[in-house]
Amino acid sequence: MENGTTTSKWNFKENEKLVSVSGLTVRSVLNKLMSGVDPADTRPVIPLGHGDPSAFPCFRTTPVAEDAISDAVRSAKFNGYSSTVGILPARRAVAEYLSQDLPYKLSPDDVYLTIGCNQAIEILLNALARPNANILLPTPGFPYYETWAGFSHLEMRHFNLLPEKEWEVDLNMVESLADENTVAIVIINPGNPCGNVYTDQHLKKVAEMARKHGILVIADEVYAHLTFGSKPFVPMGIFGSIAPVITLGSISKRWIVPGWRLGWLVTNDPNGILKEHGVIDSITGYLNISSDPATFIQGAIPQILQKTKDDFFSKIVNMLRDDADIVYDRIKDIPCITCPSKPEGSMFVMVKLHLDLLEDIEDDLDFCYKLAKEESLITLPGVAVGLKNWLRITFACEPSSLEDGFQRLNAFYQRHAKKQ
Repeated sequence: MENGTTTSKWNFKENEKLVSVSGLTVRSVLNKLMSGVDPADTRPVIPLGHGDPSAFPCFRTTPVAEDAISDAVRSAKFNGYSSTVGILPARRAVAEYLSQDLPYKLSPDDVYLTIGCNQAIEILLNALARPNANILLPTPGFPYYETWAGFSHLEMRHFNLLPEKEWEVDLNMVESLADENTVAIVIINPGNPCGNVYTDQHLKKVAEMARKHGILVIADEVYAHLTFGSKPFVPMGIFGSIAPVITLGSISKRWIVPGWRLGWLVTNDPNGILKEHGVIDSITGYLNISSDPATFIQGAIPQILQKTKDDFFSKIVNMLRDDADIVYDRIKDIPCITCPSKPEGSMFVMVKLHLDLLEDIEDDLDFCYKLAKEESLITLPGVAVGLKNWLRITFACEPSSLEDGFQRLNAFYQRHAKKQ
């Protein structure tokens, strides 16, 4: 052998667990769909499967945020390492920002800055993991929770969201799933993937159920304030005195900058239960061995949170409302998909796929693969978010792209419609 190497046996191989759990992510599914697009199709690919509206010129962040980044870089004050929990001015700014909607004031010590909300999920689920512990996750939901629960050996127990009740939590099912080894329940509001918004009455019932079972509430509020229906956004932290709440959020969606990767993990726990039971120590312990958000992004946060004008937020919400109207109306024109309720928040809607009206389509995954290949149109199969034979459709894009996308979807349906 070359260089004198004669062995044919090597002691390393793939990490099978890492390979298997990484296949659960939305990104991995979308990448596979994109690889199936016909390169001979000269039409632009229409991406109705992702959650990144920054791809469209109409969804651009505010100049306030761009100037804040520039100012932070040019100041030369943020070129060094950050503390593991985040720099104090940024944590203070996040605490003040979130406290505006709460009945009590958060402290900077309640705030831990993360590399986007995905890292916040990673940190928290690893901090909660212990032998025999289980966590309650919504179906449908955001699959990153499954990824990290599986990787950290947390048993997953899934409760249903009820489409006939605007995707409310099936509280009876939660009651049947929770036991002495349950550590937390995940609530995503506004909803990804369903586009729902929960009322304060429903959230209070969740908090009371959590107190009854001695578990904490993980409140995923990445789409906070992106609501455009009859229900306003209500932060779960309002009920932190009933049961401890850990809020996960970021600037990704409200400011349309998912690539900036700045998120937070915030404890809403005026009774000090999380500290008493060691959860705070576990969170800081994980942060001590993980990476931090870029310091210059942290340095820009006070200016971004404090100086962004309401008209920017209003513009984004109005565009989402108009786009949601288009999608809801166009769905009615395509018999093979139906929508149980009009989206009122976030950037997504779940639609049921009626396979009995289609020929040569095996399931939702097959539907999305063939749609990508034949029409250069990307939608997310429901199986990626835990609900087989449904689709998640993104409506945060240019109205012209939505119209074109639904024309292609209708053409696909006509081509595959079962003959009477």
